[in-house]
Amino acid sequence: MDKKLEGIVISERSYSETSKIINVLTKDLGIVGMIAKGAKTLKSPLRNATAKLTYGVFNIRYKDNGLSTLISVDITDSLKEIRKDINKISYASFIADLSEQVVKHSNSDIFDLFRNSLIKINEGYDPLVISNILELKYLDYLGVMPIIDECSICGSTKSIVTLSVDKGGYVCSNCYTNEKKVSDKAVKLIRMFYYLDIAKIEKLEISNDVKKEINEFLDDYYDKYTGLYLKSKSFIHSLNKININ
Repeated sequence: MDKKLEGIVISERSYSETSKIINVLTKDLGIVGMIAKGAKTLKSPLRNATAKLTYGVFNIRYKDNGLSTLISVDITDSLKEIRKDINKISYASFIADLSEQVVKHSNSDIFDLFRNSLIKINEGYDPLVISNILELKYLDYLGVMPIIDECSICGSTKSIVTLSVDKGGYVCSNCYTNEKKVSDKAVKLIRMFYYLDIAKIEKLEISNDVKKEINEFLDDYYDKYTGLYLKSKSFIHSLNKININ
């Protein structure tokens, strides 16, 4: 049965000397594995269309169980600005890998969130901030969302003083003991990130210190509660160390 699926390539690997297998995160069916015959040959129209992060409509011979066969791709957006910049590529690859893991838990809305994040990175918005917004939203789908509407200990909505990984979210002044303090801005922004519609982002002005606070919280939170280890995130850490040095 032939199908047309809107999707984004999230991974690719060699299948033979001339072909490859791609995993495509689709809007309607989650992840669909496809064999792209001849895609590694120089003259194949599938060569560029099957690269990781290609966004388009995939025309396939669909198999419910097993690999579908890719016939052609109508590219919607080549995301060319991402491909020009190692920093953007790194974050885009990371959120692709993360989306591949999260969609196993829930297919609902994952494609739209991932696509909108890629588009914003391609438009020039800070890839760290966009990735953090997506990471926070994905925690909901992973079933480990931090408590960011009230104190995670007593339920108070007043005098929130920090975010705590160990306590699972907000901590108010009455419940605060010796948790690591973050700025008021970071406390407010992380809640804003959760409710923000990524597609409607028009302005992001956040200081480097606040970005660092939010990113460190999310890194530590993922380490503690999700069990996910992604090589692409480790590469970003290495890249950031190089950029700082």
